Amino acid sequence: MLRLERISKIYPNAEVLKDVTWEVNPGERIGLVGANGAGKSTQLKIIKGEIEPTSGEVVRPASLKIGYLTQEFEVEPSRTVNQEFWTVFAQANSIQHELAKITEQMETAKGDELDDLIHKLDRLQRQFEGLDGYVLESEIAKMLPEMGFDIEDSERLVSDFSCGWQMRMSLGKILLQDPDLLLLDEPTNHLDYETVDWLEAYLKGLNIPMVIVSHEREFLNKICTKIVETERGISTTYIGNYSDYIQQKTLSKEIQENTYQRQQKEIEKQQAFIDRFRASATRSTQAKSREKQLDSMERVEAPIAELKTVTFEFPPAPKSGKEVVIIEDLVHTYDEQILFLGANLVVERGDRIAFLGPNGAGKSTLLRFIMGIEKNTEGLVTLGKHNVLPGYFEQNQAEALDLSKTVMNTVHDEVPDWKNVEVRSLLGRFLFSGDTVFKKVEGLSGGEKARLALVKMLLQPANLLVLDEPTNHLDIPAKEMLENALSKYDGTVLLVSHDRYFISQVANKIVELRDGELIVYPGNYYYYLERKEEERVKLEQERIRAEKEAKAAAKRAKQREKQKAKKKKV
Repeated sequence: MLRLERISKIYPNAEVLKDVTWEVNPGERIGLVGANGAGKSTQLKIIKGEIEPTSGEVVRPASLKIGYLTQEFEVEPSRTVNQEFWTVFAQANSIQHELAKITEQMETAKGDELDDLIHKLDRLQRQFEGLDGYVLESEIAKMLPEMGFDIEDSERLVSDFSCGWQMRMSLGKILLQDPDLLLLDEPTNHLDYETVDWLEAYLKGLNIPMVIVSHEREFLNKICTKIVETERGISTTYIGNYSDYIQQKTLSKEIQENTYQRQQKEIEKQQAFIDRFRASATRSTQAKSREKQLDSMERVEAPIAELKTVTFEFPPAPKSGKEVVIIEDLVHTYDEQILFLGANLVVERGDRIAFLGPNGAGKSTLLRFIMGIEKNTEGLVTLGKHNVLPGYFEQNQAEALDLSKTVMNTVHDEVPDWKNVEVRSLLGRFLFSGDTVFKKVEGLSGGEKARLALVKMLLQPANLLVLDEPTNHLDIPAKEMLENALSKYDGTVLLVSHDRYFISQVANKIVELRDGELIVYPGNYYYYLERKEEERVKLEQERIRAEKEAKAAAKRAKQREKQKAKKKKV
């Protein structure tokens, strides 16, 4: 269907892609992975034709229609949902607007003016029919419920809907174009769990092949049938989902390393024989023969060294008391919304709790209560009485950075005994490299400030870490570094994150915000999913049983009415 053949892309300041070769076939869902800056989005843009490769070729049919869901969902807040979907069909949409104007003008027009408008209306209606305008109208009507919208939603403004629903609009608009190939660039950004679950199920139900860029490893696990990794500008293809890719890559490197080492030992052995007997009167012929064999030997390449990483661990956490956070009868309302209604929770030393719930359920608000930054309406939210030292990362923590300092000094001032190379290595894992480390904080982007704030916060000694979306702006290697550090951390962790894989690697307890309460699941993320499925099945069984009982009761009532009617006749 489509093939990238030895693609390279060189910009004035860097070579992003060096030798990229892979293909997408019918039915495949391909995940592009690699560190930030590896060229994943660049490959999508090359496939779409938005940029040209420096060398190489994209082989595809001329008729191939490509749908591209970008990171910025392309919707206009001032339009209605129905108007937004109609923008897909530009010409028919324009005629439809003209028809509406003419219909309005006809209400007051008379005489010749009315005749002209009638002729114009007739001409435009024929054009609209020629573009299958009424068929398109039907297709939009079918797409709306497919994306989860009710009939009444069609006349609501786009601005009334959350980011997740705006993503559905963008996806629906793309699918209305009937693409042969779907490109998705970070489709799960800023989506809550419910919307991500919907998106996973919906995409798996499509027959359209797709290429996906995502840092959400759980999403890649559930969706992808093939992974293409780009490292140092070179692509490697792995069959299966993200977990399969990790296993295959590890095994491949082990095999290559073992094969390389065996060959190196053989080369050393043969070279030693050649050096020893090259000048020998009796064995020089053997030495020359072995030298020819050595020269013609197909050499196994040394395994590519791993990208530079830093092994980061939190400082030992001072021991706290058993009870670290106590929440008693928490009540909180926001405007007319009730977030908490008598919620209770005790966080104990060593807990690594992930708070789950839909966007707007109050997860970040709860973390602010715990830190004493925001006051709840009723009830108590307190830290434990014995030696609780909290460290807090909030999504807007970047605002607290000293703008006059450089990136390097911001971190070095926290760990003055570290060498420059150690500080730069840590900063490198959080995407600060080269001269970027000497930039002043005031010159950083919002994402860069957020990453720097996380680095700074991670260096503070604490026995309670309160983390609100700590993986935002991090690529997969940086997430893995943070996961490893948290898994070894001997303090207590409370976190909010949209990254399910991150939660699965870090949390040992899940607390769900549901109906104003804090529901505790004493296990990891996969234990939580198992219990939720059990709850769903139980509710479904209860619903079916209730329906049967209601039908049986209705049947009995009907029979009683018949019996009463018979008695009256008698």
